[in-house]
Amino acid sequence: MLDKRQFYIDGTWTDPLAGQDLEVIDPSTEDAFAVISLGAEADTDLAVAAASAALPGWMYTDPADRLALVTRILECYGARAEDMAKAISQEMGAPIDLATSSQAAAGYSHIKNFIKAFEHVRFIEPLGDHAPDDRILREAVGVCALITPWNWPMNQVTLKVIPALLAGCTMVLKPSEIAPVSSMIFAEILHEAGTPPGVFNLVNGDGAGVGTQLSRHPEVDMVSFTGSTRAGIAISKNAAESLKRVHLELGGKGANIIFADADDKAVRRGAMHCFQNTGQSCNAPTRMLVQREIYDQSVDAAVAAAEATQVGLASEKGRHIGPLVSAAQFEKVQGLIETGINEGARLAAGGLGRPEGFNRGYFVRPTVFADVHNDMTIAREEIFGPVLSIIPFETEDEAIRIANDTPYGLTNYVQSQDGARRNRLARKLRSGMVEMNGKSRGAGSPFGGMKQSGNGREGGVWGIEDFLEVKSVSGWDGSAA
Repeated sequence: MLDKRQFYIDGTWTDPLAGQDLEVIDPSTEDAFAVISLGAEADTDLAVAAASAALPGWMYTDPADRLALVTRILECYGARAEDMAKAISQEMGAPIDLATSSQAAAGYSHIKNFIKAFEHVRFIEPLGDHAPDDRILREAVGVCALITPWNWPMNQVTLKVIPALLAGCTMVLKPSEIAPVSSMIFAEILHEAGTPPGVFNLVNGDGAGVGTQLSRHPEVDMVSFTGSTRAGIAISKNAAESLKRVHLELGGKGANIIFADADDKAVRRGAMHCFQNTGQSCNAPTRMLVQREIYDQSVDAAVAAAEATQVGLASEKGRHIGPLVSAAQFEKVQGLIETGINEGARLAAGGLGRPEGFNRGYFVRPTVFADVHNDMTIAREEIFGPVLSIIPFETEDEAIRIANDTPYGLTNYVQSQDGARRNRLARKLRSGMVEMNGKSRGAGSPFGGMKQSGNGREGGVWGIEDFLEVKSVSGWDGSAA
């Protein structure tokens, strides 16, 4: 068993001051493969103190030096990509091919994209010709608490750590205690790249412990959190005591609106997207809204996609889905499937229990519900499993109404050959992102939502700016060095 009890504080791996052991479970086998420590308040205080001490030196470094560090981090990350993929696969159950091509690769891509975006960040610029002696300065927010989830570990860690570094912030990272090993490898990467002591710190812990301690800590200037809406609300309340900035990337219940003129692959594409990563993605298109003219054949196509989706061990190569991350997540998904049946949705594929051939591991059956009403629990709550709900609609206006009738607002999807219709829906859908006809958003595009899906944006220039404060200055001497 891997011994990962230490924390990374002030540039060195240190023993916990008052840690509590926690086993890390392989969700494919239900066996422990590592042990970590859950930090206590003394550990959190030590990490925040290190970040506070390092802030004055780091935030006033030449931006070119910060860029050089991130460039070295990219190189070191690439050299550890295989280790990263294996850790992610074992700790959260992503099949090894997905862990390699998408999970670990997402971290590399984000680092690379931030390097490019940094070219467009202006730390000092004139206000305008009308005020020649005024300047707008952008400087680091300060000490940041970065709290990341288990479902896309390196996607979220790099979306927070890298822009914080480039902005000149110092930080304490608390990764998910369910999937912490990849973040500890990431800490090794930052150390190897030469990150100055105290600039980056890592303390493992749970939300109720280290998460709460960080969000309440008086020396933390900003909290950037990705996770559930429930936890985001708690963090916001804790942070309000000191009026610290809070950035939240929370849950979603994305609508995938499929019009009668959609391309032939739209339904299958949407179902496969829903099932990807075993449905454990906040931007998954879990509500499929289908125009009545093509409803019956669309249900059939979704069922065929579910039945074609293979389930297998995370350690096995191939294009299958793996287990859910934990016993708690397994029980939650099973409970919501049962609720869908009890509330009258038509179970068209999948259902309760493990897939055939599995008697252990947190494996679930790819599931399709048809004839769903938008007031049913499975249409309202984020399930975070491979469960698709299909809802019929008649008109464009009805589709918009159903899509927007949700507390969430992260990503919506539109499938239609009518360009004017797509543009109308892109404006009218209440979400931070809209993807149409299977086309992914481009590199450096901002990621984030509205309503109960959170606030702020990650990725690109917007992701860096979220870690910057704006300072307005008059009487600036433009001739001085």
